[in-house]
Amino acid sequence: MDPSKASRTALATSLMRAIHTRSDPAPLLHDPWGDRLVPQSVQADMRASAMARLDPALRAGADPGRVLDAAMRANPAYAGVILRSRYTEDMLQAAVGRGITQYVLVGAGFDSFLCRRPAWAEGLQIFEVDHPATQQLKRECLQHCGIAEPERVHFVAADLSEETLQSALARSPFQPAQPTFFSWLGVTVYLTREANLATLRAIASSAPAGSELVFTYVDEAVFRPENPGNEAFDKLRSSVSSVGEPFLSGFDPATLAPVLLQTGLQLIENLDREQAVVRYDPVDANGLRKGNAGYMAHARVVSAAPPAA
Repeated sequence: MDPSKASRTALATSLMRAIHTRSDPAPLLHDPWGDRLVPQSVQADMRASAMARLDPALRAGADPGRVLDAAMRANPAYAGVILRSRYTEDMLQAAVGRGITQYVLVGAGFDSFLCRRPAWAEGLQIFEVDHPATQQLKRECLQHCGIAEPERVHFVAADLSEETLQSALARSPFQPAQPTFFSWLGVTVYLTREANLATLRAIASSAPAGSELVFTYVDEAVFRPENPGNEAFDKLRSSVSSVGEPFLSGFDPATLAPVLLQTGLQLIENLDREQAVVRYDPVDANGLRKGNAGYMAHARVVSAAPPAA
């Protein structure tokens, strides 16, 4: 990733959520903000790229907007983006019901929760932590849309490769003694295993026992050369690598629980794509069944993690 530019994949996932809202037959979430939070110049570039990939015989008379929507829906990441957003917000709502009042989005990207906050989340203090370039563009887009930054929303610009999560949150009104809900979506695959474990330890050390986390990851088996190829994953891997955001690592679903315990987290639930679709779209009305080795994990802080050896 170019540190001077906003994440290209974060911009794309924002559009995916909006496309799902307005074009899928049975939307799992209502998020019309992707079309507004992604700059028109970026959308124009994405439309041009989608048109360039279209069969030349089909380009004449094609609507670039519809072509882009179709390309986004065909992207192997599409299903995971939609399912992880719905799952995370369901788990967050349940956590709020248990008294959690702080929500930290680690790698917030262009997530639009602050724009469409439901009544049950009105009392939440929201902390968006992300790379300065991505966060700056998002705040500029919010201003362009005429969206005043809510009093309970706090933007924490941080390069977590250069400083700890605790240090970043200490520059905000975050209350480390208060039980907190963390989300960390679509990020682990872009980091090394060591960086992922360090972030999990940081999350466990940033808030007290009882705090919760939802994060996504891919099955590390897809990185092993001896395993048969996963066509959807390989296609996605090539696509993100071409924009400078290569895939680097995953976790083994079978050993995730003990790995998390070593970081101070207890695994509550671990869903693969098929399980998530059965829960949220059992008749597959939205075409979300196609998998790309992605998982969603829900965990609870049980102790502050010991420092890495």
